[in-house]
Amino acid sequence: MNSKKNILLISPFFYPEPISTGKFNTNFVLELAENGHKVTVLCFHPFYPDWKTNKSKKSLKGIKIIRGGAFIYYTKKTIFRRLILELSFAFFVLRKIHKHQKGKDLIISVFPPSFAFYSLLPFLNKSIRKVGMVHDLQEVYSESKKGIINKLLRFFIHKIEKKCYSNCDKLLFLSNEMKNEAKKLYHLSDSKIEVQYPFITLEENNTNDLNAILDKEKINVVYSGALGEKQNPKQLYQFFSEASKQINNSVFHFFSEGESFKKLQKLNKNKNIFFHPLVDKKNLKELYNKSSVQVIPQKENTSKGSLPSKLPNLLVCGTKILVITDSNCEIEELFKKNNLNLIATNWNISYLIQKLKLLLNKKIDEQHQKSVALNLFTIDKIIHKIFR
Repeated sequence: MNSKKNILLISPFFYPEPISTGKFNTNFVLELAENGHKVTVLCFHPFYPDWKTNKSKKSLKGIKIIRGGAFIYYTKKTIFRRLILELSFAFFVLRKIHKHQKGKDLIISVFPPSFAFYSLLPFLNKSIRKVGMVHDLQEVYSESKKGIINKLLRFFIHKIEKKCYSNCDKLLFLSNEMKNEAKKLYHLSDSKIEVQYPFITLEENNTNDLNAILDKEKINVVYSGALGEKQNPKQLYQFFSEASKQINNSVFHFFSEGESFKKLQKLNKNKNIFFHPLVDKKNLKELYNKSSVQVIPQKENTSKGSLPSKLPNLLVCGTKILVITDSNCEIEELFKKNNLNLIATNWNISYLIQKLKLLLNKKIDEQHQKSVALNLFTIDKIIHKIFR
């Protein structure tokens, strides 16, 4: 039996998306191609995190990229733009699946979004193996939202995610918390479930382009990446604002894009809080190395929904990390087990400032942190479990 597979990956997020799932999917597909597999990707033109379509003809050697969504307009209202994405991507893949599933050995669908795969199920060749890779559990993020519309949406999210996950031959979750929650919500069989943490995606470039932004004479506390509801942006800004008053010689930075970013930037009157566009991927290592602390925030009661994909990159850089998350969650257990720093388990501002001061004054073992990252967050383990 030929070990080299003909693979179709389905996700709207792909190269040259600069962050999050787009970067993950790109590195994953490149590694598949490097291992000799033939890969076709059904995706959208880049639009994240600004939710504005940027038409792209960029290509990757050895990868067949089929793009859609060139003329889609996303509204500013979160609930409606997610709906637009779900419906438009489903319509796109429905038009393409007949042609592009031919000759495929494996279909990998990256969740979310989920409605596209849900819509495809009646049209998929039963002989093709189907693997789902779960980055977020949308039902977890919908639980805290009130009102009739959100209740109705939660009903449909449950129905769609359950149908999608149940019809995959294998499911790969990026955290144990996600796996356990999905198993409970959707009554999934243990035989089809795998868990593997996200992998390191950092480039090895050593640039020196950010000196004008990150003054080495200052304490630079940084949030970088997508800034949406699950990062709790308003509370994060309030934490930064109050901490800037209490920690001498400190400055606070947001490196991001999108609506939440723009709203905070417009409201900001604090001369010690700065807003910057996302850095180029070649500068990410420099950004992490020159950050006094990088903050990873998670909104209350959402740790079961996802594991932050940038955590491996920050760990392997030896960066000081302040994770704000739920008590007794998987990241907290992981940090305790591996003697890493530092977890904050509620959003009380005084408590967070205390934790930040503690971290700033603490010496960390950078080499140990890197070793943990290289052991836990590897792409080869994901690929092995996909094919196992």
